[in-house]
Amino acid sequence: MTSDTNKHLTHLDESGNIHMVDVTDRPETVREAIARARVRMAPQTVQLIETNQVSKGSVLEVAKIAGIMAAKQTPQIIPLCHPLPMTHIDILFTVDSEQGLVEIEGRTRTNYKTGVDVEALTAVTVAALTIYDMCKGVDTTITLEQAYVASKSGGKSGTVEFQPQPLSSGTHL
Repeated sequence: MTSDTNKHLTHLDESGNIHMVDVTDRPETVREAIARARVRMAPQTVQLIETNQVSKGSVLEVAKIAGIMAAKQTPQIIPLCHPLPMTHIDILFTVDSEQGLVEIEGRTRTNYKTGVDVEALTAVTVAALTIYDMCKGVDTTITLEQAYVASKSGGKSGTVEFQPQPLSSGTHL
């Protein structure tokens, strides 16, 4: 939560009613975002992914396609999200078989009036879900971890970098 008193929930009007933010008068600028997520699993499962031995196919290639497709569909699954003319979407993977991790990075870009951070976050979470789905038959310990927006740029805020909060055993709802 931010302590900046000028910040407010943009999808609520003065009366507290939900609405889609009007971006009509905003200038078009190049906007970019990077989101990250991690998938933790048994080290042997990562080795199966690296050597293309998962029976459902090439896990990372399918996850990449799923993430790209998801980014393009973000306005259909996230209420009040603007449809954007996406000019670039990419998904990158880093695998660490010793730690049992697949790290996912999603990069999105547009030249428009609103940012692409939700699209980047949608891309990495759907890529992570795809990895889970393709590997769940060989590993029941898979967890999805720390999906977050790492940076975004463009618009009136300029470039903003973020760091994930450490995982905790806080209160669960």
